[in-house]
Amino acid sequence: MTERQDLLRTFQERLGKVIRDSGLNQSEFAAAVGLDRSTLSQLLSSSNRRLPRVETLVSIAEQQQSSLDWLIGLSNVGPMQAEMMDEQMSFAKNALAHNDERLIGWLKDAVGYKIRYVPSTIPDLLKTDEVIRFEMSDFVATTPEQLIETASARLAWTRGPETDFECCNSIQAVESFARGVGIWRHLELKSRLAQIDRMIELCSELYPTLRWFLFDGRQRYAAPVTIFGPLRAALYLGQMYLVLTSTEHVRTLTAQFDDLIRGAVVQPPDIPAFLKEQRAIALRYRN
Repeated sequence: MTERQDLLRTFQERLGKVIRDSGLNQSEFAAAVGLDRSTLSQLLSSSNRRLPRVETLVSIAEQQQSSLDWLIGLSNVGPMQAEMMDEQMSFAKNALAHNDERLIGWLKDAVGYKIRYVPSTIPDLLKTDEVIRFEMSDFVATTPEQLIETASARLAWTRGPETDFECCNSIQAVESFARGVGIWRHLELKSRLAQIDRMIELCSELYPTLRWFLFDGRQRYAAPVTIFGPLRAALYLGQMYLVLTSTEHVRTLTAQFDDLIRGAVVQPPDIPAFLKEQRAIALRYRN
């Protein structure tokens, strides 16, 4: 199938969805967007080989509150191309905050696609509860209990069928954790050792479903981001997410992530051995 045929098929599928969601029949919908019913029927026909005029596309998008990019296949989520999603404090014990519910929902939406993940420290789904509580004890945007619940949900998703999860960190982030420096300087040695042991266990259990790559932070940089297949990307900006659904934006971030993998200095099969080395180093860096 040619690119033009793909574009036309996508448009027809999404136009059909817009009509169904509108609750109107074809005659009513055609009138609402200023078309003859016969013209609308032709646009939806399997024998049609032409996209409508720009004015028609704009009219459909405006009248039905749909994204023009989504309508013609340049975006994957209706009217949204970029959205700022604030982290919001919720004081309900063991309850997911609204943003966490959406992140977990996006994981479910992306079943069958590859998830690409650059964490802000080490991967949340591999963290012990103690490390999460240490990290989040003074954080203003969420509670440790919420992040523990979210991390548990991510881990459960990773253990599910059809999961394909790639994660990238700088090697320096893991080395800093093992040595107890930077943000980890007040975390006790026994807690760091327990965390390293958990990472060894889970990386061994989940490979190859979960593939963790380490790149050299002196050669590359990556902002915290989760890329949900071709559907969307959520960049973590600190107390908020920038959510992108433009196809081109998602492709660009995916290409950047794949460059991190190409430059990885520790490959997924070697992660457990690397972590064991870091465990030995941690014992030498007693604090």
